[in-house]
Amino acid sequence: MISLILTGHGRIASGIHEAIVQVFGPQNALHVVDFPEGVTTAELERELSEALEQCDGDVVFFTDLLGGSPFRLASTLATERSGTEVIAGMNLAMFAEMLFERDSVADAAEFRARAAEAGRAGVTSLAERMARSRQRAEATDGL
Repeated sequence: MISLILTGHGRIASGIHEAIVQVFGPQNALHVVDFPEGVTTAELERELSEALEQCDGDVVFFTDLLGGSPFRLASTLATERSGTEVIAGMNLAMFAEMLFERDSVADAAEFRARAAEAGRAGVTSLAERMARSRQRAEATDGL
């Protein structure tokens, strides 16, 4: 099973974790590292390193912002350990979809690719969904 580490600014990682537990219950091989105001990057790096040390096998970091401190530190740690990937721009829909894919992928690289696609597919609007529904309805009416 691929281990997952959630991290991001403020308490976004804890918030996503709390939502996951509320909906799906406690999860194995899932670590949470927040970066609230007042915590230094040195402290964040230490906490991320400790979380990574608790992981066996492949690991995927989920971070909030591309280029932010959690992303940069996770990226540095990932380059030092094979089988470790980093995703930026996590959201609850992406994470929930991928949570149960950990056993069905070959490795962290495949998981990362699927997660990025799930994230893109999960961002939509009501107007877009309604337009797609109308297009499908019109296509079946023409049959």
